[in-house]
Amino acid sequence: MANASAKKTAAQNEKAIKNIQLGMLVASLLSILLRLLFRRSTLTLSFRTLLTSSTYLITFLISRFLTNAGSPKRSASGELLSSGDDLNQGGMTEWCFDVLYVTWVCQVSSAALGDWVWWLYSIPLYAGYKGYSLVSPFLFGKPAAPGAENVPPIEPTSKRQEKLRKRNERGDLRVKAQQRK
Repeated sequence: MANASAKKTAAQNEKAIKNIQLGMLVASLLSILLRLLFRRSTLTLSFRTLLTSSTYLITFLISRFLTNAGSPKRSASGELLSSGDDLNQGGMTEWCFDVLYVTWVCQVSSAALGDWVWWLYSIPLYAGYKGYSLVSPFLFGKPAAPGAENVPPIEPTSKRQEKLRKRNERGDLRVKAQQRK
C-alpha cells in the first residue's frame, strides 16, 4: 500500500513520461517534415545525415532510460506498488532532461535553419564533461599531487581559533590555562 507522497510522485512521473513521449513524437516528426520541405538535400546519405540520425538514437536511449526509471509499478488490481524514481529530482535525471530538450531543439532548428544550430549541442557536451569530472574521482580514484604525502592536511580554523593559536605560540598564560588534556 502506497502513501500519499508515493502516489503524488507516481502521478508526476506518469505525466512526465507522457510529455517525453509526446516531445519525442513531435520533435521527430517536425524535424523530418521540415527537412522534407526545406532541406531535401540533407536527406542524402552523408556524414551529416549519420550525425543527425545518431541524435535520434540518443533521444531514444535517454527517453527509454527515463521511462524505465520513472515508471510506476502497479499490481494486477491497479494498486500502486512502487512509484519509481522521482523524475523531478536533480542530478543525473535533470541532466538527462537537459540533453533531451537541447537535442530536440537542435533537431527541429537544424531542419528549419541549417546545420549551424548544432553548435547548441555543445551545452550538453559541456554538461557531460562536468558530469564525468564529478564522477571520475569516485570511479578511478583521485590522483595525488606530487609531494602531497609529506604535507600535513590543513584544518580550517575560525578567527577565534587562529587568535588562540597565535597566543599559544607567544606563550600567553591565558591560552595555556585553557588547553585541554
